[in-house]
Amino acid sequence: MDHKFIPLSVPNLKGKELEYVTHAVKTEWVSTGGPYVNEFEGRIAEYVKSNGAVSCQNGTSGLHLALLACGVKKEDEVIVPTLTFIAAVNPVKYIGAEPVFMDCDDSLTMDAEKLLEFCRNECSFIDGKLINNRTKKHIKGIIVVHVFGNMADMEKIMTIAEQFHLEVIEDATEAIGTYYIEGRYTGKYAGTIGNVGVYSFNGNKIITTGGGGMIVSDDVKLLKKARHLSTQAKSDELYYTHDEIGYNYRMTNLQAAVGLAQLEQLEGFIYMKTINYELYKEKIDKIHGLSLLPFKDNIRSNHWFYALKCEDYYPMNRDEIIKYLSLKGIQSRPIWGLISEQKPYADCQTYKIKKAKYFWEHIVNIPCSANLIKEDLLYIVECLKEPC
Repeated sequence: MDHKFIPLSVPNLKGKELEYVTHAVKTEWVSTGGPYVNEFEGRIAEYVKSNGAVSCQNGTSGLHLALLACGVKKEDEVIVPTLTFIAAVNPVKYIGAEPVFMDCDDSLTMDAEKLLEFCRNECSFIDGKLINNRTKKHIKGIIVVHVFGNMADMEKIMTIAEQFHLEVIEDATEAIGTYYIEGRYTGKYAGTIGNVGVYSFNGNKIITTGGGGMIVSDDVKLLKKARHLSTQAKSDELYYTHDEIGYNYRMTNLQAAVGLAQLEQLEGFIYMKTINYELYKEKIDKIHGLSLLPFKDNIRSNHWFYALKCEDYYPMNRDEIIKYLSLKGIQSRPIWGLISEQKPYADCQTYKIKKAKYFWEHIVNIPCSANLIKEDLLYIVECLKEPC
């Protein structure tokens, strides 16, 4: 190895993170209470133009709370993508509900055409409820994932949801900062179009709190319910009275202090990621057998993750590319294994899964940190040229 190690995606902590965290420590506000939590929630809501926000421990807990707040119950079903991180689907099982797996389109997000087909051809709409013809269960909602900072086709998905009375939970854990620049939802951010949206601030996300997540919605009652459940469902805080099963899902003041400093830099991170993506794409698209998947033209994407597609005529397959790049000091990874093929979900219903299988076999994620420098980017490109 004759080059420094280039990680896949690491945080950029060059703002006021240390200043804010030090202040939180000095004032002894380090737990789940504290002024930074309230300020971070308010700033996120302001940034994405939602009516409010509720912080939580991570994106997974946020999705769990979102499902509960939307009224999903044990006997219900939820339509989910098969091509995503498993944390998008596990909360459905936390509740005891059942997922129904949908294919992706060329943007790696849920295929809206197949979604409509499934609702029309495999279900019946009875007394205002979408009933799965196979299981006879009520399909309560959809979890839509905005993959890698791309936006799912929310115009079509929301039309379907309105027609069949489905709750829409947006997993925008990878897409904070992405918004529509044309169409029905011009100016609307990922996470603010459905009933509720969830962001993640894991260490590899575009902004981080180390862990942590955020729930956003225009539905004040839904947010109140999520907040109530996130704090052990206390109906009387002084006398520790609880009116239902709650969860210890609140974000700490230390995490929120980091998050606030990160949010101040978000637009700068998006700018750098966009510049790097465009340079990558210009160079990689000239390599026979390789291309970078595009982001949609009708959105301003946050360009969180870059998806390298390797065709069968490139000299190396997906696994060989990953191994080769590792030897060159470059961290990369395959896209997630399809959730419908994972052991806990192997018996769940699927609908025409085809493109997701293709992309699983042909996508490699390459370094995309906001602090990735041009020299390292060009080195990665040269390494990818070498086998040709």
